[in-house]
Amino acid sequence: MLLPVASVYLLGAIFSAAAVRGVWALPSSTLGAAVTTQHLAPFSLQQQQQQPHQQRQRQLSTHSRSRRPEAIVRAQKRNAAGLLRGFNSSAKGKQREALRDPPSFAFAFDIDGVLLHVSKPIPGATETLRFLNEHNIPFILLTNGGGKLEADRVKDLSEKLGVPLATDNFVQSHTPFRELVDAGGPDGKGFRDKTILVTGSDYEKCRSIAESYGFQNVVTPADILAAHRSVFPFAVVADVESSAGDGDKLATRPLPKPLHNTTAAPATAAERAGLLKIDAMFVLNDPRDWALDIQVLADLLLSEQGYMGTYSSKNGNASLLNHGWQRDGQPTLYFSNADLLWAAAYHLPRFGQGAFQAALAGVWHRLTNGTAPLRRTVIGKPHADTYRFAERVLTAHRNDTLRRLGHLPEQAAESQCAAAAADSNSNPIAAVYMVGDNPESDIAGANGHVSDAGTQWLSALVRTGVWSEERDGHGVLTGVKKPTVVVPDVKAAVQWALQREGWYADF
Repeated sequence: MLLPVASVYLLGAIFSAAAVRGVWALPSSTLGAAVTTQHLAPFSLQQQQQQPHQQRQRQLSTHSRSRRPEAIVRAQKRNAAGLLRGFNSSAKGKQREALRDPPSFAFAFDIDGVLLHVSKPIPGATETLRFLNEHNIPFILLTNGGGKLEADRVKDLSEKLGVPLATDNFVQSHTPFRELVDAGGPDGKGFRDKTILVTGSDYEKCRSIAESYGFQNVVTPADILAAHRSVFPFAVVADVESSAGDGDKLATRPLPKPLHNTTAAPATAAERAGLLKIDAMFVLNDPRDWALDIQVLADLLLSEQGYMGTYSSKNGNASLLNHGWQRDGQPTLYFSNADLLWAAAYHLPRFGQGAFQAALAGVWHRLTNGTAPLRRTVIGKPHADTYRFAERVLTAHRNDTLRRLGHLPEQAAESQCAAAAADSNSNPIAAVYMVGDNPESDIAGANGHVSDAGTQWLSALVRTGVWSEERDGHGVLTGVKKPTVVVPDVKAAVQWALQREGWYADF
């Protein structure tokens, strides 16, 4: 049966506008419902709803013959516009109705290669985050990057992305180290009042980060070098830059205690108490002066109980576990991530902290003649500790949002936020969508994470970062590194997730 001209015009306008406004991102069931009588009926004139169908048809036919063609066209356009307004209002009404029940899902985004490329937003990133903010859909920024205070990095990201962000849903690779201030050390206690060594791309920034977490006594390799230049008898990066006029000399502080500076081990407890003892070593982000850092870290790994300048008598003792290596109270070694590569300005990926870790492990292998692997603790993606920490932070952030919107009572929400910081079983999230560019870290971490609260983690791999379909192919996407979905970019990833959750992706 042929449709009247007006009906054809109206249906064409509906489908054209629906495609433009992104209705095609809806699930097929939702899309089908959107053009059914149930949705169209509210937009008909009230008097037409009360008239028999044949009577309305006769009136339309008689009325149309009595009008000029241009008047008919104008009427058709007005009717189409009104119908489309109603259609869009209905679709958005469904979105508003969904907002009455807070979303049971959330997102976790990597930054470099997902939201930003170097310092510029990746197309679609800004509007994606704005949509999530506007609709109170919780998300967390979960990056293996670091080297800045969380507040400074969030401010910088907000300016670059043009989206308001906060530190309560932001996790850098070294952010979980703040939990080691008062607990979690080898003896079950924290390192607040103990002396730690930190390193990374900028020694002073690393010191500031550690102090902001609550560590009271923080030393850098530069401090040790300044106190005893013979520790490393070569030029360091800062020296070269300073002599060339491109930088300043290393910023240092006096050591809290002197180094042990003789070949004989300190004999008494009193002698030990007066010497520099390092209790833990933290690699906060990608080190810059690899040679100096490897030398200082190796010295401490070979030391007696962390006293810089000593050498343990247990090293190489075949009668001891691990041939005695790292069995004499040496400081615990922490790495904030294991990323071998990352996407920088150069067209090929660059070495990250994982490359430095491999270099140190290679030196250690030679020092121990291969008799003992390097013992260290590694966090960051894809490691479970980081995902557990991220889920706690995300749960607390979500509960805070629910409290603000009135979905949780004020007192209950506050207690749940506090509980979520320690246990994500409190008001758990049903699903978290991890959007990343690195199969080795983002995807493997999400796929391998087993939530204590039963939260399902799904993974979306974007084509805008480290992984290249042309260079790497899909052959590397196997096992735990196989994403739930591969998408062009972050916008497509979020639209896919919203469609999966039955949400209208109007952006």
